[in-house]
Amino acid sequence: MNNRRFARTAGWLVLAAAVAAGVLAWYVTREPASPFEKQAAASADPALVSRGEYVARVSDCVACHSLPGKAPFAGGLEMATPLGAIHATNITPDKKSGIGAYSLADFDRAVRHGVAPGGRRLYPAMPYPSYVKLSDDDVRAMYAFFMQGVQPADQANIPSSIPWPLNMRWPIALWNGVFAPSETYEANTAQDALWNRGAYIVQGPGHCGSCHTPRGLAFNEKALDDSGKPFLSGALLDGWYAPSLRQDPNTGLGRWSEPEIVQFLKVGRNKHAVVYGSMTEAFNNSTQFMADEDLAAIAHYLKSLPGDPQRDGTPWQYQAVAANAAADVPGAHTYATRCASCHGIDGKGQPESMPPLAGATSALAKESASAINITLNGSQRVVAAGVPDAYRMPAFREQLSDQEIAQVLSYVRGTWGNNGGVVDAAAVNKLRGHTDPASSSPIILHMR
Repeated sequence: MNNRRFARTAGWLVLAAAVAAGVLAWYVTREPASPFEKQAAASADPALVSRGEYVARVSDCVACHSLPGKAPFAGGLEMATPLGAIHATNITPDKKSGIGAYSLADFDRAVRHGVAPGGRRLYPAMPYPSYVKLSDDDVRAMYAFFMQGVQPADQANIPSSIPWPLNMRWPIALWNGVFAPSETYEANTAQDALWNRGAYIVQGPGHCGSCHTPRGLAFNEKALDDSGKPFLSGALLDGWYAPSLRQDPNTGLGRWSEPEIVQFLKVGRNKHAVVYGSMTEAFNNSTQFMADEDLAAIAHYLKSLPGDPQRDGTPWQYQAVAANAAADVPGAHTYATRCASCHGIDGKGQPESMPPLAGATSALAKESASAINITLNGSQRVVAAGVPDAYRMPAFREQLSDQEIAQVLSYVRGTWGNNGGVVDAAAVNKLRGHTDPASSSPIILHMR
C-alpha cells in the first residue's frame, strides 16, 4: 500500500513538474504579439524614410550600433557587463549579417520587446524597456529607414564573451516579466501637449533613464517614468556619473531654465556646463539634430520633475576665495598651475567656452567618478553643426599622479561653496586601471 501511495505521489509530482516545465518553456520562447503581424511592409515612401531617420536620431541608435571607420549601423561596439562583454549587432538591411530578412513585425518585437526572430532574447543593454513606449507610427517609420535608407553591410556579429551557462538567454524572459513594461506611451490627460511630447521622448526613444536612473540589484532601472521618485535622479554608469535631470539644485537641473536646457542639448554647452563623458556622443549624434520644438518639449518635461531636498541638501551658493587664502591647501598649487588658465582662479570658467567648476554638478555630487574620469582621460571632441570645438579638456593621466589628482579634485570639490567631498587616491587608481584616454575622433555619423 505504501509503495503504491508513494508511486502515485511521485507520479503526480512528476506530472506537475512536467506541466511547470512546459509552461516555462512556452513562456520563455514565445514571441510577443505585434500590431504589425502579417502586415506587408509599406512601399518606400521618401517622407516615411525621412521620418524614420529622425526617429533613429532621437533614439540615438548610432551610439551603440556604429564604430569609427566602419559602415553605419554595422555594430561591433563592445559593452562590458558584470558577466562578460557583449557586442552591439549589425542592424543594416544586410540579409546575412543584419536585419534584412526581418518583417515589420520582427522589427517591432526586437525594438519594443527585445525578442529577435525565433524567440531569441536580446540583452537589456538594448533599451527596449524604454523603446516599448515608441508609437506604432514611429516604429513603422524607423523600419522604413533601416530597410530603405541604410546601406547593407556584410559585417558578421561578434559573439559575447559571457561563459556558459550564464550566457543562456531564456532567463531574460523572466527578467522581462518582472522589470520590462509592455505598453506604448499613454498621454497624461492632466498635462498639456508640450509636456506629453517631452515625456514621450525622454521616457521612450530618448531612453534618458538608461543612464540617468539608478539601477537595482537585477540591473533594472528603479523607475521607468515620472511615477517613481528614482526616475532620472542620477546614476553611476561605465565610469561616469550621469547626474540628476530632476529639479535638484545641486546635482540636477534646479538652477537651469528651460531655454538653458534647450541650449545645452542644441549646441552642447551653456553657462552651467559643457557636454562630456557619455553625453558627448549623445549630443554629437542625437540631441543637436532634434527639432527645436522637441527640445523645448524635453526641457518643459524635465523642469516638471521635482527634486529631493533631503538628498540634495542646501542649494549651492558661490563663496569667493581670496587669492592667497588657499596657498597652503593641498591641491591648490596644482589647480593654479594646471587648471586656472581655463577654469579661472575663481572657478567661474570662461562663458561659452570653458565651463565653471564653481557649482558644477561633478563638484557637488557625492559620487566623484566623473571628476576623476575626465581629469584622467580628458574629453571627447564636441562637434556642433559639423564644427569641432576649439577647446577640450586635456588628459592628465601621464602628467599627474593618483595623489595629485585626488588632491586637486578635493580642492575643487571643497572650494567656492562646493561640497562634493574629498577624493581618495585609491579611487583615482581604480579608474586609471579601468578606463582609457578619450578618443580624439568621436563617432560622428552622417546617415545619408
